[in-house]
Amino acid sequence: MSRDKGTLRARDWVEIKTPREIAATLDSDGSLDGLPFMPEMLEFCGRRFQVQRPAEKACIEFPGGSYEIREFRKNDVVLLAGLRCSGSAHDGCQRTCMIFWKTAWLRKVDPEQPLSFTPGEDTELGPLLKTRSTQLRYFCQSTELAKATIPLTRKRILLKCYYDVRSGSRGVFEMIRLILAPLWRKSTRRIPRRRLAGSLVRTPVGELNLQPAEWVVIKPESEIAQTLDARGRNRGLVCDFGMSQYSGRKYKVQARLDRMISESTGEMRRVEGTVILEGLNCLCWNVLGGCPRQDFMYWREVWLERANADLKKSDEIPTKV
Repeated sequence: MSRDKGTLRARDWVEIKTPREIAATLDSDGSLDGLPFMPEMLEFCGRRFQVQRPAEKACIEFPGGSYEIREFRKNDVVLLAGLRCSGSAHDGCQRTCMIFWKTAWLRKVDPEQPLSFTPGEDTELGPLLKTRSTQLRYFCQSTELAKATIPLTRKRILLKCYYDVRSGSRGVFEMIRLILAPLWRKSTRRIPRRRLAGSLVRTPVGELNLQPAEWVVIKPESEIAQTLDARGRNRGLVCDFGMSQYSGRKYKVQARLDRMISESTGEMRRVEGTVILEGLNCLCWNVLGGCPRQDFMYWREVWLERANADLKKSDEIPTKV
């Protein structure tokens, strides 16, 4: 598909349109091209944000734990800097996913121009937005990604890498790394050291009861392996070998993860002994050209230990975007 001259680029300023304007773009499910406009997005209407990057593609989870790289219908979706879903309208889901924005919901602006709409003036859209498709299945952008996207060929994925560089989403050298790293991981995945795994049949639950703002140290990979089964999982959650590169480092707890909506099933899941650490997002080691979603890594408390109070700045790793 060709790109028109009006395509948004990284660092462009946009104003999110009014609820009334957005309502005119939505179908009976409150979606546009299969992508829902969620109630959590209403608070941002009328406000201005910078485009972080166009969402050229996305890594989507399917039932059974498989993942697929797909592109959005019409190639007109962007991410805005810092905007994540609060989960407030979805019974407190704590995944805090990045929100996808169709360009039809945005207008490109000069940040110095006055606002064209006063946030909070228009509330008629809220009742039209659904949060469940059935009694047990939630309805949100994450659960509907498969419907909002179409498959990609390897050639098309590489073309998307070019678009990412051209739009300013990624630097040239960053993209080279994002192409080479997945290829290297695929070629070395059968090497035992590249796969962190244990031998347990029943894996343990952490009981640190960590709270936001506490500091923790990530345990050595040898200790983490002692909490995993032969598939490298602790109660279903994988500790990828790449995560163990942070072993020995100190991080602040950003939030607990006690409940989350499953992307593949749409059901709410209770989560035990798991936290999110500041600055540690998924690095998309297995995705050719990377993925823009910036999902957080999930850390079992059994992989962590409380840090000493005298934190050294040299022990921190800069946040990656």
